[in-house]
This record gives sequence, structure tokens and C-alpha cells, in this order.
Amino acid sequence: MKYLLIFVPIAFYLEFTHASETWIFAMAALAILPLAGLMGKATEELAARIGPTIGGLLNATFGNATELIIAFFALQAGKTDVVKASITGSIIGNLLLVLGLALFLGGLKHKVQKFNKANAQAIGSLLIISMIAFLIPALFDLTEKSFGISPDQIKVDDASLALGVSFILIGLYIANIIFTLITHKDILSVSDEEHEAHMATWSMPVAIGVLVAATIFVGFMSEFLVGSIEGFTHAFGLSEFFVGLIIIPIVGNAAEHAAAVTFAIKNKMDLAVTIALGSTVQIALLVAPLLVILSFIIKKPMDLVLNNPLELATLVGAVLIGNSVAQDGETNWLEGIMLLGVYAILAVAFYFLPSAPIAEVIGH
Repeated sequence: MKYLLIFVPIAFYLEFTHASETWIFAMAALAILPLAGLMGKATEELAARIGPTIGGLLNATFGNATELIIAFFALQAGKTDVVKASITGSIIGNLLLVLGLALFLGGLKHKVQKFNKANAQAIGSLLIISMIAFLIPALFDLTEKSFGISPDQIKVDDASLALGVSFILIGLYIANIIFTLITHKDILSVSDEEHEAHMATWSMPVAIGVLVAATIFVGFMSEFLVGSIEGFTHAFGLSEFFVGLIIIPIVGNAAEHAAAVTFAIKNKMDLAVTIALGSTVQIALLVAPLLVILSFIIKKPMDLVLNNPLELATLVGAVLIGNSVAQDGETNWLEGIMLLGVYAILAVAFYFLPSAPIAEVIGH
């Protein structure tokens, strides 16, 4: 993917020459792909030098840094609905698209693939908690509306609830890190057959420098990406909701997509499943709460209420399906293609979904 780095200077040129927003969006999106890959490579190099426990924590922390940066710039631009859609999109993308591709392509080469059942079940439980964390704010909002509370007060209450829930979710994420990397690492670790010790090839200064530089450039590309969303959506007749739910998560998760599929083809299903499910948990328990906290810091409070019933149902369905696949400790290509089929159905549905809120559409 290093050859895609050519799109970084191209994106800068288009941005500062005020070129078409459609081209800026496309070039920035392509530029993010290799930059995200470099962030992952630099993190691996650092992990190889500082030991497995701290290295694992570092990998977990930077695993979804790209999505966090993109969402933060969208938050600054006031595109709260795009941010919430990107959170939902990342969750369903990891559970249906990434896991589906891994199971399907891995299953084509290997008839039955097995993985650490205990690890998958532990992550599955966290997925259920993640689902509850998004259901409660929606039900809370609906309940307050049924009580006849004023819209302004409901907005304040929703944001306050989101802030409280966010601190709890981050606490659960920290507990999961301790459980996985320290107290129960012997039970939940990747099997010896799959584990390959990564020998550091970069020096510590080089790894840190690449990580910092890639993060900075991802920040620039994210700002360009978010700033050109309106022009891109208008040119292709798309809603910002569709871009946030489908396109941005695919761009942000591209490096993880490739890693999970590669491991699955090599029959290293512990790694493939951990990447797909673990990234989902990280989005729900770390990235989403951090975005809520950051929204308060920049004085643009964001809640966790998913006002779109289809989006909420999609989230619940994806979590239940992903949890179901992870329960028996083995997979095949049919399970993979079923997950991909569900993702395709959802993508088509969201493509044709009007950009205006459903209530407004019905009202007109």
C-alpha cells in the first residue's frame, strides 16, 4: 500500500488549489489507506521492542486511531449525525464485512476453521454490553418524549446521559485490557501455532517518528475528507448518513480488513477473529465514549441516541449475529457469505434511505 502515499501530496495540492470537492474527498480517502497502514506498522515495531503486555496495550490503543481522528474532525465541523453513523458503521462493518470476508475467503481454502472459543465468548459478552450501551440512550430519549418534556431539556439530558455512560464504558474497556493482557492472558492468548514473534526492524526513534508523522498526516487528510463531504455527496446523490455509515468506516478500517483476511487465509483464525471482534469492542467501549467526552471539551456536546430506527435495528442485529458466530469456536465459508449477504442488504437499504429524518419524511 506504500505506493498509495502518492495521494497524500495530491490531496494537499487539490485542497489548496480549491479543486472539486469530489476529487478532494476521493484523494484524501485513498491517502488515508497507506497512512493507517503505517500507523499499524509503527505500532507493531514499538510493541516488538517494549514487550508483549505494554505492546498489546499499545496495539489496542492505536487500533482504531484512524477512525477516531476522522470522527473528531467531523465532530468539529458539527456533523454529529455523520459521527454517530460512522460509529455504527464501524461496528457493523467489523462484524459483518471484515469478519464475513475473513470467514468466507479462509473457508474457501480450509473446510473448517477453529479458534479460541473462550476468547471469542469473552469478546461476545462485551459486544452485548456494547449493544445495551446504545439501546439505553435511545429508550431514554423515547421515554422522556413520552413524558412531554421539552425538546431543549431532552437534548441536555441525552448529552448528560451519554457523558455518564461514556465513563462507564471506558472503565469496562480498561477492565477488559487488564483481563486480557494480565490476569487471564494464558487462557485468552493466541495459540502457539498462530503466534509469530515479530522481530523489530525499525529503531525506537524511527518507529515513534513514523507513528507521529502518520498520525499528523491522517489528521490533515481527515480534515480534507470531512470538509469535502457535502460536495462529494451532492455530486453522487448520496446522503451524508450513507457516507458516514458505509464509506468512512471502510476507509478507516481498510488496514484491519486486510490483516483479518490475510490471517484467515493462512488458517490463523484466532488472530482473524480477534481483529474483527476486538476492533468492534474497541469502537464501542473506547472510540465512541472518547468522542462523547471530546465533544464536551470542544463545546459541541454529542449524545449516543440513534434516532434512526433502522440504524438501531441494524446495530442490534449485527451484534447478535457476530456473537452467534463466535460461540461455537469454528467457522466455514457459508457463515462468511451469510455475513456478507446481510452487510450487502444493509448497504442497499441505507443507500436508498432518505437523508432527512424519517419523521420529517412522513410529515411531508
